[in-house]
Amino acid sequence: MNDSIRIRSVMKADFAAWKVLWDGYNAFYGRAGETALRPEITQSTWSRFFDAYEPMHAFVAEGPEGLVGLAHILYHRSTIQLGPNCYLQDLFTSEAARGQGVGRALIQAVYDHAAGLGIQRVYWQTHETNAAAMRLYDQVAEKSGFIVYRKSLGT
Repeated sequence: MNDSIRIRSVMKADFAAWKVLWDGYNAFYGRAGETALRPEITQSTWSRFFDAYEPMHAFVAEGPEGLVGLAHILYHRSTIQLGPNCYLQDLFTSEAARGQGVGRALIQAVYDHAAGLGIQRVYWQTHETNAAAMRLYDQVAEKSGFIVYRKSLGT
């Protein structure tokens, strides 16, 4: 990784720079324009990172030019183990920072945070067309073999 990149927890003062990355992440997954997230969803997500009662956390990658990546995680219980799991819900790097080890460093920060809490498993999903990301994921984790199903039940 580029030595000038630092991974840290998000701070309230990061909102504007984080939102640029957040909007880029959502656009990457087709949530832009008419399909963009409602502003109250973004605001609620942001607020959760700073609520001690929420199991949600955010990390950012910071370089000389500002924030270049984000990772959002969620801790949750499991029916098949005593301790919780860590779900890496969102991972994104700016286009300019791709290929510089930022994604790998963010994943490692998630691993370190989870391990520090005694968490035994970190997992995530990605879209089947996200080939560039999967090249990294194949190096830092193993595929579970599970396929995700979902059904929207409203707004």
